[in-house]
Amino acid sequence: MGVIIALTIVLIWSVSLFFGLTLDLDFTSPLLYALILIQTHLYTGLFITAHDAMHGTVSKNRKVNTVIGHVTALLFSYNFYRRLFPKHHEHHRFVATDKDPDYHDGGFLAWYFSFLKQYVSWQQIVLMAITFNLLKLFLPVENLIIIWMLPAILSTLQLFYFGTYLPHRGSHSSDNQHKSRSQRPNHFIAFITCYFFGYHYEHHASPATPWWRLWKVKEKQVF
Repeated sequence: MGVIIALTIVLIWSVSLFFGLTLDLDFTSPLLYALILIQTHLYTGLFITAHDAMHGTVSKNRKVNTVIGHVTALLFSYNFYRRLFPKHHEHHRFVATDKDPDYHDGGFLAWYFSFLKQYVSWQQIVLMAITFNLLKLFLPVENLIIIWMLPAILSTLQLFYFGTYLPHRGSHSSDNQHKSRSQRPNHFIAFITCYFFGYHYEHHASPATPWWRLWKVKEKQVF
């Protein structure tokens, strides 16, 4: 099931991207803004899939799991799975401490830029620039910016705000071993905001649970 879900996200993202890059953009049309939001959500889905691969929950076959992790990470603006893997596990080991690469003791913007510095490399920027300059030979620059680049940037905000900032900001009680909090149980909102990663305490308590089953862990916690 994990492989099917992962491939479905990649397929829908690809089809949506192709449609958007070949679309005549009309900035008065609600369709365009809906497409940007959908593409943003799908970009987030790519990263969440790579994240699940880091926990070995996409496939029980280790090679298949790793390949899907590499591919989805690369599709998310040339992220490198091997670079992401140790950082994410450091986050789980040292959550909300100075050894946690996802954590920053500061306000929203300072924390967001610290988060970006951890995960955006010069290699990614170079590869994105090369790809952009190649694609603009065949596709409208406007489409590349609005449909390909903008949703990727917005998805970093989505991932950061719902998957890092809200769960880990502020102080946590001494009995909160994961130094994480969760949003109130609303499975629809939890899915559209960040693929159930608003249920963040549940993820830290059960990292071997794939994103599409986190709602079940949440229900056990609540009831």
